[in-house]
Amino acid sequence: MLKQFQSGANGTLRESSEGPLMAYHEFYRDDFCPRDHYLPMWEHIQSVGQQILAAKVKEAHLALHTEGVTFTLYAGEEGIERVWPFDILPRIITAGEWNQIEAGLKQRVRALNLFLKDIYHGQRILKDGVVPPELIYRGKDFCREIMDVDPPHDIYIHISGIDLIRDEDGRYLVLEDNLRTPSGVSYMIENRIVERRILPEFFSRYRVRRVEHFPDRLLQALRSLSPRGEGEAVIVVLTPGVFNSAYYEHSFLAREMGVELSEGRDLVCKNDKVYLKTTQGLRRVDVVYRRIDDAYLDPLLFRSDSILGVAGLINAWRAGNVALANAPGTGIADDKAVYAYVPDIIRYYLGETPILPSLPTFQMTDHQDRTYVLENMQRMVIKAVAESGGYGMLMGPSSTTGQREEFRRRIESNPRNYIAQPVIQLSRHVCYLDGELESRHLDLRPFVICGREIEVVPGGLTRVAMTKGSLVVNSSQGGGSKDTWVLAA
Repeated sequence: MLKQFQSGANGTLRESSEGPLMAYHEFYRDDFCPRDHYLPMWEHIQSVGQQILAAKVKEAHLALHTEGVTFTLYAGEEGIERVWPFDILPRIITAGEWNQIEAGLKQRVRALNLFLKDIYHGQRILKDGVVPPELIYRGKDFCREIMDVDPPHDIYIHISGIDLIRDEDGRYLVLEDNLRTPSGVSYMIENRIVERRILPEFFSRYRVRRVEHFPDRLLQALRSLSPRGEGEAVIVVLTPGVFNSAYYEHSFLAREMGVELSEGRDLVCKNDKVYLKTTQGLRRVDVVYRRIDDAYLDPLLFRSDSILGVAGLINAWRAGNVALANAPGTGIADDKAVYAYVPDIIRYYLGETPILPSLPTFQMTDHQDRTYVLENMQRMVIKAVAESGGYGMLMGPSSTTGQREEFRRRIESNPRNYIAQPVIQLSRHVCYLDGELESRHLDLRPFVICGREIEVVPGGLTRVAMTKGSLVVNSSQGGGSKDTWVLAA
């Protein structure tokens, strides 16, 4: 049964039900009672009633608006800046669940770093037939220009945001590996700040692990990459500029880390070194935390028409005079076609069984897979391998005949560019929307920092499909968010 919650006669909130429920529910058990770790929160919700919750929602929106916490919602070709959508009821993860998530993410990042080092050097995994060579060589994000370059400490993936979902049985699965320029960490932190401000009584009932220390941990990891040593490290955040949808995050992280926020025009390369233009002259840069895609990073090597990057940046990186985070070429490891091989990659490099399973994935380059998918498009999610943010995707169950025909043509003309996966009913959680408590689908994006050690920030960005029945949680497609609480043991 699908539960919704309504106001009772005494002002408390009660639940009603309608329709079938297939998805795992985070908040309550099958008998519609809250799970044990949600009982203190549920008791508080019942005691305060609807009027107090409604006031808290307005307070949260005002706080986010005042702080300028925004994102860009795209409608057609236009970008509309909105206050970050935030649901006040937190998602709670027990210590035992988190231990499994943390171990699985660390394992995954270790293996993917080894994979990137291998394919840009000896390519043993290709020679041994574990991953098809043509899958790599034909990948949009395979970067031949960085072959045999050794990044500091052999780390390619310094920051990752790996998307997790829970299936109908409550198992955590990896949905995507976001390894290029993952976004959302600023909203994770802002969610926590707002939640502490407006609902301190929730926190008094739980022992919640912190997420606000992420900028400090990221700064330490970036400093460890400096070719001139940590003590002298000069770090910049390289942004495409104010019109980028993630610009708020770029400026937030630069401010919190106490480093310069720069655009490509603020940097210059001389003698294979990178310098920041300042009013006192040029200042050498040791580490660039880049939020620009590979193609726009260096017009001398990649897109010659790019005005976002820095001419000569890759040569400076090759020479070992500057560190880039994340390293160029990491995108091939989160190519959605390569994703299907990550369990094999883990076994190959680590000799371990994957802790977090992946979704079954159909390769459109395989004739049998392609035939099956094209005959069952209404039951599939079809994705472009190098897209993100919910773009280049067909949700089969909600698609039209015209949309399916368009994707059929795309797949047949360029099968390497697409994969397909079965539709998974994302888990649900209660949200306070328009005066009612209703269930919505969600996922989780934990953030992993890889410096001298691998650290998973205890929490992450819970993204919520704000539209009833929708499985699309991306903020750029109208999704919202929740604060994510990891309980201390």
